[in-house]
Amino acid sequence: MTSAATPTFPATALDQPFGRLADLIATHAAVAPGRVAIIDGDRRLTYRDLDTAMNRVAASLQRDSIGPGGSIAIAAGTSADYVVLFMGALRAGVAVAPLAPSSTHDALVTMMTDSGAARIFLDADNAAALGDRRLPAPVTAFADFAAWLSADSPAPVDVTPDMPFNIIYSSGTTGAPKGIVQSHAMRWAHVGRGTMLGYAADTVTLVSTPLYSNTTLVSVIPTLANGGALVLMAKFDARRALELSVAHGVTHAMLVPVQYRRIMELPDFDAFDLSRYQMKFATSAPFAAALKADVLARWPGGLVEYFGMTEGGGSCILIAHLYPDKLHTVGQPAPGHDIRLIDDAGVEVPPGTTGEIVGHSPAMMTGYHGQPGKTADARWTSPDGKVFIRTGDVGRFDDEGFLTLLDRKKDMIISGGFNIYPSDLEAVLAQAPGVVEGAVVGVPSDAWGETPVGFVVMRDGADPEGARAWTNERLGKTQRLAAIVALVALPRSAIGKVLKRELRDGWRG
Repeated sequence: MTSAATPTFPATALDQPFGRLADLIATHAAVAPGRVAIIDGDRRLTYRDLDTAMNRVAASLQRDSIGPGGSIAIAAGTSADYVVLFMGALRAGVAVAPLAPSSTHDALVTMMTDSGAARIFLDADNAAALGDRRLPAPVTAFADFAAWLSADSPAPVDVTPDMPFNIIYSSGTTGAPKGIVQSHAMRWAHVGRGTMLGYAADTVTLVSTPLYSNTTLVSVIPTLANGGALVLMAKFDARRALELSVAHGVTHAMLVPVQYRRIMELPDFDAFDLSRYQMKFATSAPFAAALKADVLARWPGGLVEYFGMTEGGGSCILIAHLYPDKLHTVGQPAPGHDIRLIDDAGVEVPPGTTGEIVGHSPAMMTGYHGQPGKTADARWTSPDGKVFIRTGDVGRFDDEGFLTLLDRKKDMIISGGFNIYPSDLEAVLAQAPGVVEGAVVGVPSDAWGETPVGFVVMRDGADPEGARAWTNERLGKTQRLAAIVALVALPRSAIGKVLKRELRDGWRG
């Protein structure tokens, strides 16, 4: 029996139509002040520590005349201070633009300017990399973070559902960055979904992807909302991920497919005690069915794959441990999500037909920051007036409503008038003798317009031409690989997506 002097977390706090993550953290600090919220190497922050630090951040922003409607930008690696800064800004009603440090210097400055950030926060590596470059707002270095913090208490602010929570940039390595504005209402929808996926006060979440990524925030937000603990990895390492999982009794993890592959390839994987795991998640890149099956067979706990976009719109969820015969799919539309397929003319296609995936859900971006034209281009409106987000992905539903993801629309190869989906070829290539991983892109061809070329990482001593011959024997005549290129590693983004543009640009056939 709980005494009157021992407060309990109110069950209604997570059930309300709208609430604030910062308020939930304050409630956890009152209910269980000594509970660990963040583990960052040897550093531990309890919920009392986190709440107090958030107040200092909010007060510091208010001192600097940055309040509701304003924004800050962060370019830094994963750390406890990063989490404190992000959450403290939210308490002040200030939107956060978390930027990818891997971006070019010009792209970083462009994103800082586009976000309208009133202050920029840089860790030591990014401060050194940017050097004397002129930035669009005052800079606070993480080395000076403690000195920047105010000792005052912040003034309360009113945060409404439509206010921006964060601005996440969809590009920063190539092309023009687009700032995806996500509202507090959108993020609150993620909080509500968390309890259905097993997030609770005893949750321990491994954070192995960068904090600027929506992939990461999808697991960080429900962990803190429910009073769980975050175990931060500044840089992913497969063995270290398992060591941290054992040391801290990790129960939840969001990993991208390449991280799963690297972990499962460890020769002593089965020696690690991962019995505390309750749920593992995956998103951001294609997840091979064979790899999903291996994770299900050897790694305790459930496995859930998400398919969706940072922009929001519709998402699909594959509860892999419940549907082991559907591992080739990305699952079914999430509850309350409307996923449809359209053709090149923007007309919805009949069941069983391939088309571009569009989606509508309660969690959709407000738009691209300062880019109404691109916002309009990203939307499709159904005949009944409902607004959907265009994914640029091509897929097909089966008879049970499971979505098979074929490819990015822009990656489809048109060879001799035939549509070729690289994912079909990659599924065969991945099984070829000696192939560790592979990707297929279309390259120019005088004879066919485009022709498929494979790029592979081979095991030591394996023959790439032998892998091409093996693959082509199992492909249709129009699908066969014209060439194969062996690489030390496939080029990837920080969250594991294969950068096919780099493969195409580097082709010298």
